[in-house]
Amino acid sequence: MERFYLITGDIAWIEKLVPHGVKFVQLRIKDRSDEVVRQQITKARDFCRQHRAQLVINDYWELALELGCDFVHLGQEDMGNADFAAMRKAGVRFGLSTHDEAELDRALSYKPEYVALGPVYPTKLKQMKWKPQGLERISRWKQMVGETPLVAIGGLTPERLAGVFQAGSDSAAVVTDILQAHDPIARTQEWVEACKR
Repeated sequence: MERFYLITGDIAWIEKLVPHGVKFVQLRIKDRSDEVVRQQITKARDFCRQHRAQLVINDYWELALELGCDFVHLGQEDMGNADFAAMRKAGVRFGLSTHDEAELDRALSYKPEYVALGPVYPTKLKQMKWKPQGLERISRWKQMVGETPLVAIGGLTPERLAGVFQAGSDSAAVVTDILQAHDPIARTQEWVEACKR
């Protein structure tokens, strides 16, 4: 599992940032037409292959299967509709979101490639019904997930990274700290270097 996990909402960000050392990137498309989603996933698949980066498709597991993508991320609300048997048969790996212990138990029952926990810190990305989870929750989750990699998400910055990794997270997922940065490319490079340390 890569320590730095970039999450973006558009192929343009993937094309802009992946060449600067990003090896693990999620395409999380919201509120776009089916045609646009298909185009975005196809372009992202080809671009990431070319740059030897692992592409993760958020939610659209059926399109991921159809278009030959090999990694999917699902939120709790999407797990009920997903055909895990079909994904496994096609060799598609998947990561799952969790926010509380019931969700974690449910996620682990599917034997995911990784489990995500969030928001660790207050986040600007979307209104969450969960309070910030904090570093202690990361440590508790790490004990509970065992060998399954743990991804921390929500309000992360390079300055908070050491604490997140020390608490037990295997990977740091980043959205707004890069996408809303004054210089997203420089911030990406900063993240890549920080995660190497």
